[in-house]
Amino acid sequence: MARILLVDDEPNLVWAVQNSLADEGYEVLSTGDGVEALAVARRHHPDLIVLDILMPGMNGLQVCHNLRRDPTLAAIPILFLTALSAIGDRVTGLDQGGDDYLIKPFSLAELKARIRALLRRGQTAAASGPADWEARLVVGPLTLDLHACQVSVGGQVMGLTPIEFNLLRHLMTYPSTVFSSEQLLQQVWGYAWGTADPSLVRWHIKNLRAKIEPDPAQPTYLRTIPRHGYLLAVALTPS
Repeated sequence: MARILLVDDEPNLVWAVQNSLADEGYEVLSTGDGVEALAVARRHHPDLIVLDILMPGMNGLQVCHNLRRDPTLAAIPILFLTALSAIGDRVTGLDQGGDDYLIKPFSLAELKARIRALLRRGQTAAASGPADWEARLVVGPLTLDLHACQVSVGGQVMGLTPIEFNLLRHLMTYPSTVFSSEQLLQQVWGYAWGTADPSLVRWHIKNLRAKIEPDPAQPTYLRTIPRHGYLLAVALTPS
């Protein structure tokens, strides 16, 4: 089973989560310190990291930022645990490269469902890795490097977080096709219908637009279709 790194400074929560995940067959490593979390991640290369945000010293956002800057760890899915319920706080976590979040208090059943979805997504991506002759997706001026997880926009290369890469890859694979938030949560995130927050899609679309759009406020590539969802425009001409 997968190896999970649990990072939280609440001993009772760590005990409960660690035992619950161990009962599912996961190997669980734990620490309550951000600096130590980076050391453990580099030493053991976990398959997923469950990361608290509010910790003394190096907080979870700083840990995530450092993980995403390390090429050997950048692809590890990160699930934030947070007592911060304001939308702005959640957006900040996703902006730093988090894949998903749970607000404390949470149910262990929901935590395990989110973990299964994140791990399943990573396994699917690894199993369907591109052959050498299929190493790029090209739609108009967008070129997605499937090995380097980078997108080139008119010759300018932009790095992507794992979820941004998966989202853009899906939309570029099916250009001019409208996907609802629920469809993307199922097909990109791997969540069962109705089990995740649709705002996850909106926030990751926003972050992706900031990287690839000439003017994120007036999207040219990733378009919103009111009351229906999102699509990658084939013509790629300004709205």
